[in-house]
Amino acid sequence: MMNRTTDVTAPPAGDAARTTADRPNAVWQDVGLPVTERVEALVGAMTLEEKLAQLVGVWVGADPEGGEVAPHQNDMTGDPVVWNEVIAAGLGQLTRPFGTRPVDPVVGARSLALSQQQVAAANRFGIPALVHEECLTGFAAWQATAYPAPLAWGASFDPGLVAEMAGLIGRSMRAAGVHQGLAPVLDVTRDYRWGRTEETIGEDPYLVGTVGTAYVRGLEEAGIVATLKHFAGYSASRAGRNLAPVSIGPREFADVILPPFEMAVHDGGVRSVMHSYSDVDGVPSAADAGLLTTLLRDTWGFDGTVVADYFAVKFLQTLHGVAEDESHAAALALSAGVDVELPTVRCYGAPLLEAVKRGDVDEALVDRALRRVLRQKIELGLLDPDWTALPENVDDLRLDSPHAQDVALRLARESVVLLANDGVLPLRPGARLAVVGPLADDPMAMLGCYSFPAHIGVHHMDMSLGLEIPTVLASLRNTVDSVTYARGCEVIGESTPEDMAAAVAAASEADVCVVAVGDLAGLFGRGTSGEGCDATELVLPGAQADLVRAVVATGTPVVLLLITGRPYAIGDLAGGAAATVQTFFPGQLGGQAIADVLTGAVSPSGRLPVGIPGDASGQPGTYLSAPLGRRSGVSNVDPTPAFPFGHGLGYDTFTWSSPRVVGGDRPWATDGEVEVELDVRNPGDRAGADVVQLYLHDPVAQVTRPVVRLVGYARVPLDGGASARVTFRVPADVTSFTGLNGRRVVEPGAVQLRVSRSSADVHEAVDLRLVGPLREVDHTRRRLTDVSVTHEEVERA
Repeated sequence: MMNRTTDVTAPPAGDAARTTADRPNAVWQDVGLPVTERVEALVGAMTLEEKLAQLVGVWVGADPEGGEVAPHQNDMTGDPVVWNEVIAAGLGQLTRPFGTRPVDPVVGARSLALSQQQVAAANRFGIPALVHEECLTGFAAWQATAYPAPLAWGASFDPGLVAEMAGLIGRSMRAAGVHQGLAPVLDVTRDYRWGRTEETIGEDPYLVGTVGTAYVRGLEEAGIVATLKHFAGYSASRAGRNLAPVSIGPREFADVILPPFEMAVHDGGVRSVMHSYSDVDGVPSAADAGLLTTLLRDTWGFDGTVVADYFAVKFLQTLHGVAEDESHAAALALSAGVDVELPTVRCYGAPLLEAVKRGDVDEALVDRALRRVLRQKIELGLLDPDWTALPENVDDLRLDSPHAQDVALRLARESVVLLANDGVLPLRPGARLAVVGPLADDPMAMLGCYSFPAHIGVHHMDMSLGLEIPTVLASLRNTVDSVTYARGCEVIGESTPEDMAAAVAAASEADVCVVAVGDLAGLFGRGTSGEGCDATELVLPGAQADLVRAVVATGTPVVLLLITGRPYAIGDLAGGAAATVQTFFPGQLGGQAIADVLTGAVSPSGRLPVGIPGDASGQPGTYLSAPLGRRSGVSNVDPTPAFPFGHGLGYDTFTWSSPRVVGGDRPWATDGEVEVELDVRNPGDRAGADVVQLYLHDPVAQVTRPVVRLVGYARVPLDGGASARVTFRVPADVTSFTGLNGRRVVEPGAVQLRVSRSSADVHEAVDLRLVGPLREVDHTRRRLTDVSVTHEEVERA
């Protein structure tokens, strides 16, 4: 593993074989002592150089010239790092040993174990490194399961299944010797043009918070340190540009951006937070002590580690211009509360060492970060006397198990959203089917930007994908007798007359045409969606819209299939199609999931986690808007979405009873709760699922409020003819908002709870009144609506 910045020279074999068990017993190895006592023994014994070594990562094997896996990766250039020298005083983290290039999992795990033995043997205390990897759509390693992207998690409205997925991801990482995962992303979508929209769970903080917290629980319960990204405000950048400044008011920041992070800290047990690249109102997150210390730690009580987003400490000098040199950047970040510099040592190495020696930085700040790092390593067992580098059963390591594939398939199926249907779906048996479009027969169409094949594999074309990824075309051919295919055009660039004509001919000769269009994920402009792949307007890339119009013009019923990383304005295209299906990078088995829905093997049950805009050129806006943010007579621009947040159809329309307030029409105390229930029934023959959504409408408040906002939901799977009772127990605290004085309040007055099929489709509203004093609430408030679903079989009508 050699490149121009890393010269890896193995230490003598005898040293490499040593572990903590070979050293004399020390206080920090005594598992019978409190963690704090073990930490303090180490802090007191370490030199300044040894302390700083625990606050940095080292990235072995990344090409500094390519910029392939991180922004400004060429910032790694500089004096070569010699492995023996960089680990001599210890090492805080190893960066992405699996996620830098394709490596056989067993070979990678054994190589990592050897590196860990070398790290532990080289420093005086026998401390190994903490190993981190990306894991947003699965363990970002060659041959590891590639799950659906986070927007698909949001579309499922199924936190339980997301937690199951995260648990599988975590267990596969632990089995390979990894300790920390850089996920989930809890940024709330604010502008669909942002390239990283695909990494978000949606545009609603309640949905993002509940689904994201479920992911955190799954990962943490598997023994992996989850890392919240990107704290905070990253998704609210101006014009949706990556790393652009963020202009946002404190109320929007508190009520939209922060709640998912707060939920994951308090309800998820998360142990790490990664700060954002952004500057919010001129203050870069990496230098914001008010955010990283006062709010996160002093107020919320977070006691884990804060890690830098890649190169972000250096960015305080090079991109933000708030530091004059690397030592100044290190001082700002350390003081703000950044504990670990990632991905590789730069500012927290020699520059910070000299700053402390000069007296420019108090060593107490170093000790503060060090205690957090050491406590986490001790809690992970890395300083136990029986610690060993090699995981158990390493030769049986498999990163893509049948169980993982089953969960990936189930989540992909649940995330498919049927937007519109005139009856053409499910496909009629025996129908002649044309499948056209640039994404119909491309396995990469299934994958998000942070999947290993899209993130790393594309730079190693001599290697296989490492996974079986059936395409939509191949999956449909497995179940449909008569299928013809034409590509029609490319995702990017102009189409040729010949390709377009072939697609038109295929559609003309078919009974139904499925046209698969959308995005290909990439990084920094190499895709149409993903990190650094921002859009100027929300139109389908390239000539894809022309392809859709051309096949619609044939008169053959068209199923418009969207496989995207963001919502696009497709109102006119959907208007000409017989059915429209939206998916968001559904993972390695997404092709099969889509085919299952199209053919009727599975009834669609996904709901939109983001609205589908009605206008491609208007400034995007989410459903969380006050009255003047919606269509009005004072502007000629209509922001009404073509399909609203929460929308989605099934093949059978479930029937809902009127909602009932349990206990009668009693006042709702500002410190109490209200219980609302309804019955849901599946009248059809096939199994399916519905999503009951509960929205709050606050008609009069001391500050302008969104017309509606999600405060609860229930995914209700039902066999044909079956029914269930859904009960929402809503604490008054969920009605809270940031009031005039900047404090969160529960305000008495009239409110509505709207039982809805989407944010714009209200089934019935329940009028209520909050009574009692105005209450101030804080981070200890009740953030969640309790939901129960009780199933019962009923006789068919």
